[in-house]
Amino acid sequence: MERFLVWRGLDEWRAEASHVRIEDDRLTATGTQLGVTPEAYRLDYSLRTGADFVTERLELSALVGRALKRLLLTRRHDGTWTADDRPLPELDGALDTDVLASPVFNSMPVLRHEMLGGGQARDLVMAFVSVPDLTVTRSEQRYAPLGGGRVNYLSGDFTADIHFDEDGLVRLYEDYLERV
Repeated sequence: MERFLVWRGLDEWRAEASHVRIEDDRLTATGTQLGVTPEAYRLDYSLRTGADFVTERLELSALVGRALKRLLLTRRHDGTWTADDRPLPELDGALDTDVLASPVFNSMPVLRHEMLGGGQARDLVMAFVSVPDLTVTRSEQRYAPLGGGRVNYLSGDFTADIHFDEDGLVRLYEDYLERV
C-alpha cells in the first residue's frame, strides 16, 4: 500500500503532506509539515521502521527563519536510542517516535497492536520530538481502542479521539487535524 496524504490543522494553521508506504509489517514515510507556532517553520522528515512497525531511523530538518536544524534519531536492534550518535538512555525501551503535530506517527502503535477493530488499551513510551526545535524527550502515552477505527489518545493532560482509515492512517484527529 502506497499513498500520498495531506492534512490540515483544525486548532490553528498547520499543514502536512506525506508519502506513506506500508509493506507487510513495515512503514516508511517522507513528509513536510508547515506551521506557524511558535513561529513560522518548515519541517521535513523521513521515517523508516523495521519489523512490527518498530522505528529504526528518523531524519528531520527544520527551517525556522534563516536557521536550519537537523536531527538523526535511531533505534538500534538492542533497543538503545541515539540522537546524532549521542546516546539517549532515557528512551531505552521505547519502540516508536512521535513528532509534534504529525498524524503519521500515530499509525505505528495502532498497526502493531491491531487496534483498528478494538482490543486492549496500551501504555507506551515514545521518543517524542518537539517542533520546530527538534528536542527529543521521553513521552508516556496511552492508546485505548474504541472500535470502528477509533482510538483514544492520552498524553499528560492532552486527550483526543483519533479516527483511522482501513490502512491504519489518520483521517481525523478530533479538534486537532483532519485529512483533506
